[in-house]
Order: sequence, then C-alpha cells, then structure tokens
Amino acid sequence: MIQSTPQTDRPQRTAMRIALLLAVTISMSMTGCTALFSPLDTIPAARLPEQFKAEPQASKVPLNPARLRQTRPEFYTLDSKDVLGVFIEGVLGSADAPPPIQLAEPGSDLPPAIGFPVPVREDGTLSLPSVKPIPVRGLTIKQAEELIQRAYRGGADPILKEGGRIIVTLFRERTYRVFVVRQDNSTSQRGSNLQGQGQRGQVTDRSDQSSRGFVLQMPAYKNDVLNALLQTGGIPGVNAKPEIRILRGNRFDNARRDQRASEFYRSADPDQYAYGQVPNLDDDANTIRIPLRLKPGEVPDLRAEDVILRDGDVVYVDTRETDVYYTSGLLRGGEFPLPRDYDLDVLAAVSLAGSGFASGQQTGFLGGAAQNVPPTELVVLRKIPGDRQLAIRIDLNDAINDPRQRLLVKQGDTLILRFKPQEEILNLVSNVFFTFGVRRLFN
Repeated sequence: MIQSTPQTDRPQRTAMRIALLLAVTISMSMTGCTALFSPLDTIPAARLPEQFKAEPQASKVPLNPARLRQTRPEFYTLDSKDVLGVFIEGVLGSADAPPPIQLAEPGSDLPPAIGFPVPVREDGTLSLPSVKPIPVRGLTIKQAEELIQRAYRGGADPILKEGGRIIVTLFRERTYRVFVVRQDNSTSQRGSNLQGQGQRGQVTDRSDQSSRGFVLQMPAYKNDVLNALLQTGGIPGVNAKPEIRILRGNRFDNARRDQRASEFYRSADPDQYAYGQVPNLDDDANTIRIPLRLKPGEVPDLRAEDVILRDGDVVYVDTRETDVYYTSGLLRGGEFPLPRDYDLDVLAAVSLAGSGFASGQQTGFLGGAAQNVPPTELVVLRKIPGDRQLAIRIDLNDAINDPRQRLLVKQGDTLILRFKPQEEILNLVSNVFFTFGVRRLFN
C-alpha cells in the first residue's frame, strides 16, 4: 500500500488552492457581489418622508355627477338672444284671425309657442310696434307679459282697449356656443392592451395627443358641464386625467400668459420643463379645474357658477398617459404599466415583473446551485424635485409582515433587485462547496 508523503501532498494542496481560488472567482462573478463591491446610499422604506410617497388612488371616490349640473330655476328668466312668441291683437296679428302657432325646433322640449317671433336684443329689451323698447332681462314670461300689457294699455290714451288680447310665450331658448375637446377614449382597446404589454415587459400604449372636438349649442339652464360631457361621450373614465379643465372664453389673455411664460423660461432651467407644461402659468381667472376623484370626506372647492358654461368656453378633458415603472438588477428588465384603477405595491410589482428567484431554480458552475439563497433586497429609485432621486431600501421578507415596507409604486420608479451582503456570502460558500467540497468527499 502506497502512503502519501508531505512531498506528494504538496502538489495536491497547491492544485486544491488553485481550484478553490478559481471556484471563488467564478462564484463571485456569477453572484455579482454587487452589495459587497457596489454599495448604494439608500434610505430604509420605513423612514421615507411622507412627501416622497405615492399618493393612494384606490381609496379615492368619484365626484358626484350631480355636482356638475346647474340648478334649474322654478321659472325661466329672460335674457338676450331669447326669442318670444308675441301676439298683440290688432298690433301683431289681426283680430279676425287666430294667433299663429309655432312648433318648437327638433330636439327642444319646449311646448308650441303662440304668436310671432320677437327676439330679446343685446341690451335685454323687446322692440315692439308703437311703444318704446321694453326691458325684459331677468323677468319671467308672465312678468314680461304684464309689462307689455302695461305698455299697450296704460296711460291716458292706451293703444289697446280692454278687449284686445296679448299673449306672450317662449318661442326659442337662448343658446351658448361651447367647445369640448376630449383626448380620452381615443382608442377602444387601450385598457384591454395594458395587461398583455405588461407581461412582455414593453409598453406601447402611448397617446398620440389627438383629440375629438365638439361644438355644442347649449340651451339656457342646460349649459353645464354634465350636459356637455353627456353629449360628447359621457363621464371620463380611467383613460382620462381625474380632472376637467374649463377655459373661460370671455377671459382669455394670451398676451399676458405668453409674457409670463417668457419670463419663466428666462429665469428657470429650460430642460426641467417641456414647453406648455410651465407650472402655475394658467390665469386663475381663466381656468377652472374640477376634480373627478376625491379623498373620502373631501369636499370639492366648487362654486355653483363654476359648472355653468358660457359663449366661447372650452371644456378640456386630458388623456392620462400610461404610467410605467421599470425593473432591473435580478428582476427581468423591462417597462411595465401601472394600473389605473387600483394601487400597486412593491411586492405585487416584483411579481408582475416575472422574477423567478426561488431556491435552486438557477444553476451555476458545474451544475451546482448558483443562488441557493434568493435575493431579498429591493432598491427603488424614485425621482424627486430638483432633478434628484432617492434610493429606497426594502427588505422583501420584512415587507410581507410590515406594511410600512410595502411602498406603493410611483410613476417612473425603477425597481432593482439585489442580494444582501450576507446572501452573497452564503451563495459564495455554497458555490465553493459544490465545486470543491463535493469533489473532495468523493476523492
């Protein structure tokens, strides 16, 4: 029997050391050792300030649509551009012929009018034969009829005798020319495409910023935001931004706004804002913003006159671009859409990214397990104002039991899955064992 000597063991030990060094090198290259050699300056998720957290959307409730409708008065009040049906026996119409009957226009819910059409002029008066202009602005139909009777039957020498009939009815309501611009619902398949695109890691559901335009002639007391929306496609859904903008047509001051925009761009970083997205440059008197989703118990700052539309007003419904987050590191890299009707936390986001880091699923050098210990450190890179970012550290094991660790994913976040230093060391030892220790056992 041949026994080994120190001289014969020395080459074996040298070979073993070389094999061990090679195994360590290969294992380090396979695990990456990013936590050991590429540390990040991170902040724990539990210590993240509130102003940098994503605002929950699932808890918000839709605005009551009744808030978008104006209250119709008990009696119709007159104003310029109204058209009255007036019959004055012997003045507007013959005593020997019945008064004419005018049918309402198609789509109108007014009853048939009696008499000849007489418009209310811009100054709010009626021009009738043989009398001075009669002011009727702000009056009801009955009050206007009483005023006309007084004009023709009053005074020492009345134009009409007691027997002459005077009939006043509403022939046509005044209307307001309103423009509605909608970017939502431009494609019927937007919502159905989101899930499939997320599974592929690519999002192509981008808005081309095209709009559908409508020009409405809205009758008085129906000229509100709710009627404008119902005539142009309904209440905005999840494809629209949760607000409605109203640009008042009688308050446009484009020259003043352009001047303010020029002053802003001269004093601010031009790369920070895209043109047309300058903050706080909309004239307060020109733009009204109506929120469509509110926090529970929140009362909208909305006045009754805010929902009433006038000539030249523009109702604007913006599209909501597909919000996305990004994945990297040990996650399958890609761009994934954020849901529009519920909140997504980091655990769900990691699952949607398609990570498969369960123990033993990935094999490494010489068939051994390259990742016996799965990675549990998630770093969320979040953009903050001032062209900066925060690196937020999350322990996925702790996040299962600690809600403070389950941050909501925000638009533009980048999720990077990494090994902790101790996990890298354990994987390193495991790889060394499989490449050297097992061979030692069988030799």
